[in-house]
Amino acid sequence: MSKKLFEKVAIVTGASKGLGASIAQHLAEEGAFVVVNYNTDKEAAERVVQSIGKNAVAIQGNMTHPSDIDHLFAETKRIFGKVDILVNNAGVYEFAPIEKITEDHFYKHFDLNVLGLLLTCQCAVKYLPAGGSIINISSLASKSWAPYATVYSATKAAVDSITKSLAYELGARQIRVNAINPGMIPTEGATTAGIIESELRKKVEARTPLGRLGKPQDIGAAAVFLASNDSDWITGETLLISGGFR
Repeated sequence: MSKKLFEKVAIVTGASKGLGASIAQHLAEEGAFVVVNYNTDKEAAERVVQSIGKNAVAIQGNMTHPSDIDHLFAETKRIFGKVDILVNNAGVYEFAPIEKITEDHFYKHFDLNVLGLLLTCQCAVKYLPAGGSIINISSLASKSWAPYATVYSATKAAVDSITKSLAYELGARQIRVNAINPGMIPTEGATTAGIIESELRKKVEARTPLGRLGKPQDIGAAAVFLASNDSDWITGETLLISGGFR
């Protein structure tokens, strides 16, 4: 059986751990050559590359820096000859009550989650062919209540809007743009943020029809679908993956 992404080339930003690592591994399992982008954790990125094998490389780059973004795409083309798929996974989230929101907190989130994503898409359209796919990793937080996540939720609502707008703009070039909106998943970042051991986790689990939190592989499999020809007539969509939680 032929693999769904045979000889496709994918860039996954923020792929050294968590959802990004799972997405990179799933794309590779379906035959893609994968660039594992990371900002600071080179060792973790190299572990992801080792888990994939010869069809992956790690490339450093801060997705808030245009020069780093240009380098990421140029190096990908130099190594693999092309770019077919972009997964915008790099992001940040820190929760804070309204009384403690600062300019630094605001710009830290919007600079990476929104501006960085836009700049990465801007660079991608110079490389992606007809049939290319952009997948933006958004969040359930863009659609549902999330106490103390005012700024983070706003960035993900922006990502949803960007996804729909770019789908219309790039449709004439036959480049598809979709988003995945994961629910709560026990990643390293979520654990560090204190979410996984919080009362919020218990409330979310109790209200989730399928009775469990998500797993990184739940998102990796969805990314394969949106990157492949299986979703050839799907663009401008935000795919909520939350076990039924609303």
